[in-house]
Amino acid sequence: MKTLSVHDRPREKLLRLGAAGLGDNELVAIVVGSGSRRNSALALANEILDTAGGLHGIPRARMDDLRRVDGMGAAKAAQVLAAVELGRRTLLRCPPARLQFVSPGDVARYLLPQFGARPVEQFGVMMLDTKHRLLRTSVVSVGTLDSSPAHPREIFREAASACAAAVVLFHNHPSGDPTPSRDDVELTRRLVQAGEIMGIDVIDHMILADTRYFSFREAGRL
Repeated sequence: MKTLSVHDRPREKLLRLGAAGLGDNELVAIVVGSGSRRNSALALANEILDTAGGLHGIPRARMDDLRRVDGMGAAKAAQVLAAVELGRRTLLRCPPARLQFVSPGDVARYLLPQFGARPVEQFGVMMLDTKHRLLRTSVVSVGTLDSSPAHPREIFREAASACAAAVVLFHNHPSGDPTPSRDDVELTRRLVQAGEIMGIDVIDHMILADTRYFSFREAGRL
């Protein structure tokens, strides 16, 4: 890559433009990783594409085919074949259906086994898509026996990074009593307001305690 400016090298272009902004040869060059004594990684990529008959020929290429390219050893050939196989598997394997939550009971059945009996208070957020299917769950703060301060900034930073359309807030009460405190009520109010500003719907705040729970939504207090 010595003949290319830093700005135009495949890795730097990928960071600047994203993978979709690169040509076939540049993507192959990134997979190859490095060049040989005689050829840069980009030159190797061009030869690989020529040998395979273009990008669509690479899935049919064998180890011996790739190793015929000058500068392609077993390790580099294995990298190309592995990348092709990963791409093939993403097309053949359907991802598992994401969990969908339609009621506070659904949320409680998901959260209680994981967080209901924790010895210290933890505050977390379930991030959901527009159909209330789970994107991911994250604990944003860990406190003491009776307190877990949570700031809207951390909560909605997580939600925004997951491109969540809605969230369920949750925290546990190690005391075993899920009744919301005055602070819980005030925090819920503040977080609902913050969600409105961010365009992220706060659909519930669950308080967990062993096998019991309190849902602000279920109680009509959201």
